[in-house]
Amino acid sequence: MLIHAALLGGLGLFVGSFLGLVSWRLPRGEGVVFGRSRCGGCGKALSPLRLLPLLSWALSRGRCAGCGAVIPRRYPLMEAGAGLIGLWAGLGQPAILPAVLTAVLGWQLLLLAVVDAENFWLPDQLTLPLFLTGTAAAFCLRPGEPLAALAHAGLGAVIGFGGLWLIGRFYQMVRKREGLGGGDPFMLGAGGAWVGVLGLPSTLLWAALAGLSVVLARLLLRRSVKGDDRLPFGVFLAVGLWMTWLYGPLGR
Repeated sequence: MLIHAALLGGLGLFVGSFLGLVSWRLPRGEGVVFGRSRCGGCGKALSPLRLLPLLSWALSRGRCAGCGAVIPRRYPLMEAGAGLIGLWAGLGQPAILPAVLTAVLGWQLLLLAVVDAENFWLPDQLTLPLFLTGTAAAFCLRPGEPLAALAHAGLGAVIGFGGLWLIGRFYQMVRKREGLGGGDPFMLGAGGAWVGVLGLPSTLLWAALAGLSVVLARLLLRRSVKGDDRLPFGVFLAVGLWMTWLYGPLGR
């Protein structure tokens, strides 16, 4: 278990570096697969040594070695976050396959949460892979039970999407304005492929508690909270899916 945690934690640092790049480029319509990483200040391509997660940022004291531009802290934070997710996955799962699947889920949720937090946007390019990996995970964890795996992933996805979509439509009819972003039902549907139908109520409960904690924190900091304030619900769904996947449905 410790070996799994160390390997996934180390891999997570490099995954986090890639996720930081994707989370910045994707909302701006830039390519995320091809093209070398460059300094945002001078545009100079980064050398391999400057791509080492956390270490290169620490050695350069958070600045570009060429032009001195400050490197946004979002990049080392995402690297550290992805590393911690890998470590958590390795320590929390008894075997390598569940640990790898848990890390894959966590890394995807981290990317979705960051993109939604910064842009209020949950693109199909990220929710569709979450559904596909969730379906693959269902089959991997139920070898020899294809029908059970298909039911777990398929029903979770359909009911997750449909349920949240109906809630959003009802809210819009009553309040005459949108209460959920268009990508939120797709994210819950994709997450439903991971946690199944039985995990959806717990996911929404964790998400609601996470959202409520943010509102309470703002009140404690004496910041005004208005009825039309926007909150990135995808961030809270990511928390709900992660907690439900790790610890199962509440009350089970």
